[in-house]
Amino acid sequence: MKITQAEDYGIRCVLYLSRYPKKVIPRWKIARAMDIPEPFLAKIAQDLARAGIIEIIRGRKGGYRLRIPPEELSLLRVMEAMSGELFLSPCVLDPTNCRRQPLCPVHHTWKELVDLIRQKLDGTTFADLVQKETCLLDRRSRKSHNPG
Repeated sequence: MKITQAEDYGIRCVLYLSRYPKKVIPRWKIARAMDIPEPFLAKIAQDLARAGIIEIIRGRKGGYRLRIPPEELSLLRVMEAMSGELFLSPCVLDPTNCRRQPLCPVHHTWKELVDLIRQKLDGTTFADLVQKETCLLDRRSRKSHNPG
């Protein structure tokens, strides 16, 4: 499994919006803060909006705003909004694709792994990620102010 560029940028965008859950944030500000090319962010925002994760506000005071509170929005939901259902092998997504599936010893391992990954991603909210980010930033600033 490899995280796509679109998934990575989508996660970064939603993470930034999760810091300010009720605010409309201009696209350029998100792009600059999260190191996302602005044209790519515009495309990603369309996918996130279609999935009901963000709202796109047009006009001079426009930008993006979360539609789902960060504590209710999982990493899995954002990833799947960007790339579709998570899977490791086509046989897990649709067992009828493989005639060997009933006898394949690897199929069950793939299925277990997908279930574990989905469970972890679904159990990780953007509120959790914002909290972790805050802790990391605090730790970093303490280290820079207190040289060993």
